[in-house]
Amino acid sequence: MSALESWLLGYLLNALWQVPLVFAAGWVAARLARHIGPSMEHRIWVGTLLLQVVLPFCRVRAGSLWMLAETLVSWSKPGGAGGGVRILTGPGTTAGTAVLRLPHALVAAVAAGYVCCLLYFVGRLGWGLWRTATLRRQAECVVLNSDALGLLERSANVLGVDCDRVWIGSSPAVAGPLTLGIRSRTLLLPPNFIENGTPDDLHAALAHELAHIARRDFAKNLIYEMLSLPIAWHPVLWLTRSRVAETREIVCDAMAADAVLGRESYAHALLRLARMQSDRIAPRTLHAIGIFDANIFERRIMNLSRGRLERNGARKAAIGAVCGLLAAGACTSALALRMDVAGPLGNSAARAADSPPTKIHVKADQLTVVKKVIPVYPEKAKKDKDTIEGSVLLDVTIGTDGNPENIVVEKSLREDYDTSALEAVRHWQWQPYLLNGEPIKVETTITIVYSMAE
Repeated sequence: MSALESWLLGYLLNALWQVPLVFAAGWVAARLARHIGPSMEHRIWVGTLLLQVVLPFCRVRAGSLWMLAETLVSWSKPGGAGGGVRILTGPGTTAGTAVLRLPHALVAAVAAGYVCCLLYFVGRLGWGLWRTATLRRQAECVVLNSDALGLLERSANVLGVDCDRVWIGSSPAVAGPLTLGIRSRTLLLPPNFIENGTPDDLHAALAHELAHIARRDFAKNLIYEMLSLPIAWHPVLWLTRSRVAETREIVCDAMAADAVLGRESYAHALLRLARMQSDRIAPRTLHAIGIFDANIFERRIMNLSRGRLERNGARKAAIGAVCGLLAAGACTSALALRMDVAGPLGNSAARAADSPPTKIHVKADQLTVVKKVIPVYPEKAKKDKDTIEGSVLLDVTIGTDGNPENIVVEKSLREDYDTSALEAVRHWQWQPYLLNGEPIKVETTITIVYSMAE
């Protein structure tokens, strides 16, 4: 198996369970964020989408991050009389095998299927962009009357949009108002939309679309599409994308309601627009953003009827902290439980011809220390009163006999502290780590924390 195939299969395997894990954490956080407001809920779903894409790529050892957090906490704790030393042993990695080994034929089939799937979604994205551009080219320019122009300018002033840079057109291919374009912003309306609607309806529709323009939602949606291409095959990602679209519409509703006559008036206009739109067949414009882009009409109306949510700073901070803990927990779990993939076991010649073996994670409690020597606090630091507090991080390779073969100072504190840590760890001994009944080398980290009593 090539290194690329091994990496690709590992990415797909981890994405299979990491994406639902992140979605679950995002769902809980989003439910809590509803008490803060739609903007916070929307940001959470966008963050969830980004984590779902990025986490399967990551190979950072979560145990090392946890050990760093422990080190930071330990600095605030007093040591023993005249100086204290604490030892934190981290997890390890070994290069003897991988967590999962699959036949070459199966790996090649999965890789080929994934490439075909990726090409499909890339083609779908290109086709959608082409259709959206065609929609813009075939639209006819609309000249607003004085009343409609006044409504447009009033909403634009509230939302901070330059009316002169917005091109308004009409197209029979659209069922309702929608926005598209990155540099040349376009607002498309169904034929006779201005003539058939009331001034309040037109005001609400224009304000909502201008809110999309003010937020640059068309460009953001396109970025989300491109970023999510690697896992576009995952059904849970589709749920995340729908949540992003739903909360985006709620955010724009709130912005538009402020730009018109208020939430109640905007909600009534939204109901009338929905009745107008129900008589038309919605086209398959994949990337245009419109007022009826999300199928959560009932929730949008209920959200508008509740009015503004007023929350104090302490409650917002508490909810934000809980959301942060959920994100950290999901990321840590995803990294700690990550699986790697390699080819099937074979003879030594076949293994030599294959790619270099993939490193796997070894938990800290699986590395048993038989002999541990505690570092001596530097005497010079005590006598000269030039003591500093901090930690020395050592990268250690444990040999097949359990003795340290290679010790490197990854993070230095000061020469005398580094020497103390090195001299102690050189005399350590571990129980040999066995894999498939054979001892193998393991790379681990040891943090020596030096602190003084108060």
